[in-house]
Amino acid sequence: MASGSDRNPIIIGGLPSQVPDFDPEETQEWLDSLDAAVDERGRERARYLMLRLIERAREKRVAVPEMRSTDYVNTIPTRAEPFFPGNEEIERKILNATRWNAAVMVSRAQRPGIGVGGHIATFASSASLYDVGFNHFFRGKDEGDGGDQVFFQGHASPGIYARAFLLDRLSEDNLDGFRQEKSKAPHGLSSYPHPRLMPDFWEFPTVSMGLGPIGAIYQARMNRYMHARGIADTSKSHVWAFLGDGEMDEPESLGQLTIAAREGLDNLTFVVNCNLQRLDGPVRGNGKVIQELESVFRGAGWNVIKLIWDRTWDPLLAQDRDGILVNRMNTTPDGQFQTYATESGAYIREHFFGDDQRLRAMVEGMTDDQILHLGRGGHDHKKIYAAFKAAVEHTGQPTVILAKTVKGWTLGPNFEGRNATHQMKKLTVDDLKGFRDRLHLPISDKELESGAPPYFHPGPNSEEIQYMHDRRKSLGGYVPTRVVRAKPLALPEDKTYATVKKGSGQQSIATTMAFVRLLKDLMRDKELGKRFVLIAPDEYRTFGMDSFFPSAKIYNPLGQQYESVDRELLLAYKESPTGQMLHDGISEAGCTASLIAAGSAYATHGEPLIPVYVFYSMFGFQRTGDQFWQMADQLARGFVLGATAGRTTLTGEGLQHADGHSQLLASTNPGCVAYDPAFGFEIAHIVQDGLRRMYGPDSEDVFYYLTVYNEPIQHPAEPENVDAEGILKGVYRFSEGVSGSIPAQIMASGVAVPWAVEAQKILAEDWDVKADVWSATSWNELRREAVACEEYNLLHPEEEQRVPYVTRKLAGAQGPFVAVSDWMRSVPDQIARWVPGTYQSLGADGFGFADTRGAARRFFHIDAQSIVVGVLTELAREGKVDRSVLKQAIDRYQLLDVSAADPGAAGGDA
Repeated sequence: MASGSDRNPIIIGGLPSQVPDFDPEETQEWLDSLDAAVDERGRERARYLMLRLIERAREKRVAVPEMRSTDYVNTIPTRAEPFFPGNEEIERKILNATRWNAAVMVSRAQRPGIGVGGHIATFASSASLYDVGFNHFFRGKDEGDGGDQVFFQGHASPGIYARAFLLDRLSEDNLDGFRQEKSKAPHGLSSYPHPRLMPDFWEFPTVSMGLGPIGAIYQARMNRYMHARGIADTSKSHVWAFLGDGEMDEPESLGQLTIAAREGLDNLTFVVNCNLQRLDGPVRGNGKVIQELESVFRGAGWNVIKLIWDRTWDPLLAQDRDGILVNRMNTTPDGQFQTYATESGAYIREHFFGDDQRLRAMVEGMTDDQILHLGRGGHDHKKIYAAFKAAVEHTGQPTVILAKTVKGWTLGPNFEGRNATHQMKKLTVDDLKGFRDRLHLPISDKELESGAPPYFHPGPNSEEIQYMHDRRKSLGGYVPTRVVRAKPLALPEDKTYATVKKGSGQQSIATTMAFVRLLKDLMRDKELGKRFVLIAPDEYRTFGMDSFFPSAKIYNPLGQQYESVDRELLLAYKESPTGQMLHDGISEAGCTASLIAAGSAYATHGEPLIPVYVFYSMFGFQRTGDQFWQMADQLARGFVLGATAGRTTLTGEGLQHADGHSQLLASTNPGCVAYDPAFGFEIAHIVQDGLRRMYGPDSEDVFYYLTVYNEPIQHPAEPENVDAEGILKGVYRFSEGVSGSIPAQIMASGVAVPWAVEAQKILAEDWDVKADVWSATSWNELRREAVACEEYNLLHPEEEQRVPYVTRKLAGAQGPFVAVSDWMRSVPDQIARWVPGTYQSLGADGFGFADTRGAARRFFHIDAQSIVVGVLTELAREGKVDRSVLKQAIDRYQLLDVSAADPGAAGGDA
């Protein structure tokens, strides 16, 4: 064998193996001992000895490489399992009743004329995991704090409803209203955890798979953030996320594991229900998903607890002196384990134990039925309790519990482990009878044969129900429960907004900077200032927010343990355990998860936070739109800033940075109030109203999206008698035409308003057109209000018909109307139906590109000169000008020559 000096230098687990050997003879003795163990006792024995040596080395604090995965057995050995404090017999009866009601609820929802769907198998596999949590771990909110935050696996919702029914939190009418929220109102139940639909019950929406894991990570971090800043005592709160093994393939499920380990979030536990099945088949048929996930989580720095086998395996594993049983467990692929879950004991004896004499000998004294009932750890209350207890007691790391289960467990041979089990929703009479017998429930054949199967409740005074209530009382109340204890905030006085309303004078600033200036003033407010949570994906400097570094500081639980390279600068990078700014790196998904956790703190912990999330607008609703939908479902509040907005305003960055559609995407979210302001005073009114609507006495469950730009312009002071209502409703007359005899109207939003004003001047001077300029601060809100009017009129034909605000506002204006923005035409086209006159829109449809602002706007025909031609075109269509002027105007302004356009203002990253 080659000596140490002859081997190639390598690195193992981050530790150098090529180091000087000061005692080659001793080294050779150790190597010879290993060779002898392999030769005389076999590789399995040698492997066991090596594992024990690694274990002892760690006990002695000797650095050794971290193993990516361990044997396919329980992490917690039988000898180390704690005493189980519950009454296992009573808990079994409770669980049986819960299992029955969950399955029957879904089955009854398939009755003729209804057929609304539902899922049975997911909860059947994870029922024991939840039951142990409910009975022994999940803290409620009765003590006045946030309790624990539990992210329930979405497809397991029937089981959560079934348990709530036993506790008299839900009625039979509720269960029969599953997935019939309107037709069975007020008794309907949402299909999955949806706080917006059941705001007193669910806390966290999770069924858009992958969002539960990332949401739980950032919730745990937000708990630490709030505690560190003295906003709420979250020291007792533990975050639990119940996930599916197939769900872990979603990028959001694993993408942010390192932040949990890096920040030592030992207040977080993932419970991955490893039933080895996706929605259509095995997760890793040829592999072992538990081993794979163990490697991933260990590599990310998590504490990993594997919960694979139930107590019936303990005697067999105790006999496994040669490690042959463990080896068989290690080498059997998941697809085969799924097959074993559907086969007989005789099949398992022959195919799992049968080809090795030592394995056969282990089960010689067992019947086929006993072999059939060798179970998985995720169904064993004592094993689960040991894993959960170890998780909550572990310090310094987040924990993941990888619990092996059978999908469809206890539902019978037609369901258990079958590939189609996720789509199976209805139990036949024979299925019900077998299910009843397995659960030992006192339900007669007649009850199962005559119509819909009945729900089972042992009675409010039964031992089981009293046990459930006692356990929840001892743990601080019922879970899940959503409670809003937060009081309205004292909002800033009008003078706080005065600076921004004065305009920028001779200085040119972007609307992004106007917002940042307002934010500075708001954060100086003694009552409100500390509640702002600033969030950005590694772009604070781009948005001019580095000015907050010295005062607000960047949150880091470890503080700043280095000398910053820019420490001599006024705006030096500053980290602090009590920092106010969340700098989540280049991760919009992580930032949005922080936004949601902060925006729902008013309900989760009874303490309102005001998140302000600023990002490149292209990477908001487009990249993390699913999370914004999750935010709306979770009733979270806050401000979302799509900075560097527009398709032509950041053109130096090119196609993938050129946002011309996020306002349209925002319009699809019913919880989002979206604005496209042009000037600082508009921003002031919008933000002031947003604070009132979200944090005032009559708070609403909405969040605000503002698109702001990076192009420097001179901001006018707020006009006297400003139309504040129009700003908030979505449109107001910004500039009335003063000369010209032919009337026209120009509607513009955001960065396009100055182009419209320039076009107004050209029209008057060159074409005798008197055009008014309207600032459309929100195309989306105008449309939303108009749609509401039409819906009212549809259902109230005998009442006075409502007229949309935009129609009333524009009623006296003489058309035509030309709308322009830095968005695709679909954005302003939202209101076309309700504009009282001829309407045309100009927009930046198509892909963006890198060029000067002027060239890009000339290319898309949205610059001032293009607006002029657009107005003239509509006037010609109405016969108010001769069509010959159109060609004259196109030639005069060289609209077909992109290079002829004024390049426009350069720079302005903020």
